[in-house]
Amino acid sequence: MASKSKGDPDPKSQSPPPEDSDRCPVEEVALVVPETDDPSLPVMTFRAWFLGLTSCVLLIFLNTFFTFRTQPLTISGILMQIAVLPIGRFMASTLPNKEVKVWKNWSFNLNPGPFNIKEHVIITVFANCGVSYGGGDAYSIGAITVMKAYYKQSLSFLCGLLIVLTTQILGYGWAGMLRRYLVEPAEMWWPSNLAQVSLFRALHEKDSGSKGLTRMQFFLVFLAVSFAYYALPGYLLPILTFFSWVCWVWPRSITAQQIGSGYHGLGVGAFTLDWAGISAYHGSPLVAPWFSIVNVAVGFIMFIYIIVPICYWKYNTFDARKFPIFSNQLFTTTGQKYDTTKILTPDFDLNVAAYDSYGKLYLSPLFALSIGSGFARFTATLTHVLLFNGSDIWKQSKSAMNSVKLDIHAKLMKNYKQVPQWWFLILLVGSIVLSLMMSFIWKEEVQLPWWGMIFAFGLAWIVTLPIGVIQATTNQQPGYDIIAQFMIGYILPGKPIANLLFKIYGRISTIHALSFLADLKLGHYMKIPPRCMYVAQLVGTLVAGIVNLAVAWWMLDSIENICDVEALHPDSPWTCPKYRVTFDASVIWGLIGPGRLFGHGGLYRNLVWLFLIGAVLPVPIWVLSKMFPEKKWIPLINIPVISYGFAGMPPATPTNIASWLITGTIFNYFVFRYRKAWWQKYNYVLSAALDAGTAFMGVLLFFALQNENRNLKWWGTEIDHCPLASCPTAPGISVKGCPLF
Repeated sequence: MASKSKGDPDPKSQSPPPEDSDRCPVEEVALVVPETDDPSLPVMTFRAWFLGLTSCVLLIFLNTFFTFRTQPLTISGILMQIAVLPIGRFMASTLPNKEVKVWKNWSFNLNPGPFNIKEHVIITVFANCGVSYGGGDAYSIGAITVMKAYYKQSLSFLCGLLIVLTTQILGYGWAGMLRRYLVEPAEMWWPSNLAQVSLFRALHEKDSGSKGLTRMQFFLVFLAVSFAYYALPGYLLPILTFFSWVCWVWPRSITAQQIGSGYHGLGVGAFTLDWAGISAYHGSPLVAPWFSIVNVAVGFIMFIYIIVPICYWKYNTFDARKFPIFSNQLFTTTGQKYDTTKILTPDFDLNVAAYDSYGKLYLSPLFALSIGSGFARFTATLTHVLLFNGSDIWKQSKSAMNSVKLDIHAKLMKNYKQVPQWWFLILLVGSIVLSLMMSFIWKEEVQLPWWGMIFAFGLAWIVTLPIGVIQATTNQQPGYDIIAQFMIGYILPGKPIANLLFKIYGRISTIHALSFLADLKLGHYMKIPPRCMYVAQLVGTLVAGIVNLAVAWWMLDSIENICDVEALHPDSPWTCPKYRVTFDASVIWGLIGPGRLFGHGGLYRNLVWLFLIGAVLPVPIWVLSKMFPEKKWIPLINIPVISYGFAGMPPATPTNIASWLITGTIFNYFVFRYRKAWWQKYNYVLSAALDAGTAFMGVLLFFALQNENRNLKWWGTEIDHCPLASCPTAPGISVKGCPLF
């Protein structure tokens, strides 16, 4: 035991190298993920608990704090993945090798040996709970923010806590039910995990006998470069975020600026030299498979460069020229911003008479078409997975997993005690019961009746598996937020809060489930005992949920007029652009309702045909794949991912997506094809270094400068020099700052 506490893994305990027939069939995984295991390494140590919970709390605080800002910043778990390594090694060198008795026969060792890679992974799993709550779009807190800040609704902290925790634990329950389909099969490889696996190996393994920089040296170099560089787009030269040179050439042309603006237009010719902008909405392009990038590119080019221009300039579809070509705002028929307070009752319902008097609601053309793409994406996802993966799912549903050939990773994981299914079932049933209780106890606040909750649970159960298959193989997650809100909007029109809650339980629980599944696959690759993963994810979820709501509640109560753009000072950083989109969605789908916008007589009624089109489009591709099985590229045509090329706009901009596509093509086609040894060694390490350096500098800039209102004002700090891009072009529409046609 003494030699083991000194820390070198016992060679006898490590698994032998795999046979070639056992290797993972996915080349990227075979190149990156280690194919051996050392079961003797301790995992749930005192160091892991202390650093894991600290990382979780710190990340959830920072991500919740930054998500309210005009320029939101998501700090990934990679930041903590790096920061805890020297701390863990310091604890291993200083803490005494001492047994601490807690209760009866339960004790733990303060220092069981050197800080090892499995401890590091479990700490990152804790930290990822802080990211899934506070990062991204912070959905549950988004709904609570809309209820308190936009609708000025009184809401108890206990009710808010139940909303946050039950949503997350519901997702964990779904994840447990779907492990056998989305974690164990080798084909479900979750590409985004490979960046973290590469970083773990770079931090813990020595590159022996290889030329050039080691992975650790490479990581540190580009961490420093990324850290230093982000001072330019992050503070000194923000124009690098949206470099729209077309507007400089035609400073007085509305059409030219609509085409060339990277922030308010189609972004033709515009580009970003900001890694945060490149990876903001579709994640790091370095971890996306090449075929996925091609699919996204097809959808993006078709939508931005063909469909939108034709609808706007040729046919004036949906009275498009009355409004900006690209905006997430809501408009009146005269092109002015829509004032929702004029159509609300004191009970947060729709005042029909006031709505009829004030007038219909309109959307910018790109926003409307993006909503339509969501209709197609939902049905295309169901059809695609049914056709291309249905038989495999059916076999696994009939408990045929034991007859399916396991790859080396699945075989090694069989050496550990598995988590019984009923452990997850308890969480699932418990969260459902608590959610239903909430719909009775706080009936007026949540507006969503018990049967609406059950409908949301059923929707989440149906769609989590097919969307998980798409994400696990392409690194893209086709959303169905629009569909969830569309459905309940028809059933409960005029109820914006009910619409928000239905979206949380019917859609956001799926997002949380997929986040948990991705972490379970990370544990699968790094050979973490499944029961350790269960404990870390569950405890991290509970801690992150409580801290998440506490921080948001504090900010909503202590920052005057937070999220109210009209009441805030023009330079205020608390404008909440992400939550504005959430509020707009509650107005479109909940307050006014899809019946008035997309039903008979609605301006956008023809977009509903995209449900049918999306359901049909995968069929000919599947037929062709069966007719020509030797053509391996045909099954790679993925309609849900093609439609994902124009998802999330707004708030994502065409420039964000175009720059993502170009960067991904360079690394995952040209470098992967012509410099495969470099790609294998450095690609995912580079992705991690860029993420971490950008996050570190973003935090430093905020606390050192921006939080003290030490902001620069000059030509280079204006994000987009295209003031006319937001102007309408229809005759007779008068908007402040725009010429009258």
